[in-house]
Amino acid sequence: MTDALSKLNFRDIGGLPTQDGGVVRPGIIYRSEGPASFGPVHREELVALDIRLVCDLRSEGERDKDPNDWADAARLLNLDVTADLRVKTNSGWSQLKDDPSEAAVRRALIENYASIPAAIRPHLHYLIEAIVEGETPALVHCTAGKDRTGVLIGLLLKAVGVADDIVVADYERSDVFAKNLRLRGGIEEQFEETFGFRPSQALIDSMIGVDVEFLNAAFDAVTTEWGGVEGYFASAGIDDHLFGRFRETMVAAI
Repeated sequence: MTDALSKLNFRDIGGLPTQDGGVVRPGIIYRSEGPASFGPVHREELVALDIRLVCDLRSEGERDKDPNDWADAARLLNLDVTADLRVKTNSGWSQLKDDPSEAAVRRALIENYASIPAAIRPHLHYLIEAIVEGETPALVHCTAGKDRTGVLIGLLLKAVGVADDIVVADYERSDVFAKNLRLRGGIEEQFEETFGFRPSQALIDSMIGVDVEFLNAAFDAVTTEWGGVEGYFASAGIDDHLFGRFRETMVAAI
């Protein structure tokens, strides 16, 4: 049971149908927000899931601040994806400080999303190999569990034949992160403490929410740069044999 985790931006991606009549196997990949959100009850539920691999998309600074100190039995695969406005070294922050308009916020987020596939690509082979070799269940997460994680999970789902509308619907479920933050309150103060200036409401709404236009910017970049998902995976060193094994691992016939 994951009663507490299910109230966070946490879920098993299993159960989603594929276009060829299969279904994504449950218990292979979980997606989640980061450990800053985990209390004792969440950590107990995570340990009970027997996670074997934690794919952490956060930067080194994010990991140092909120480490995966619950995951003693799991291997940590730290990917250092800095294409996110939560990362202090991201240049988007200085631009938004000067121009916090809604148009500037959306432009920065679209640019960040579009750069995420390239940032993930050098590490993708290691993740796919681990999953194929049975290093599962695996947990994929960043800080919010919707941007970097949303792009990676979306690419994995598209690779195994999940239809685009279902990929988008799964991404949109991550709006629970924003809902939880708003319930807790203090968002403006947290932003100001972390980044040194008080953000506009447009920046906050875009940062904590989900937006299909952002996700599509990442997928459009994959099409433009690599001709599509299969070309993207091939460019990451995942040959036809490994790609086929990944699909077999991830998808069960109905």
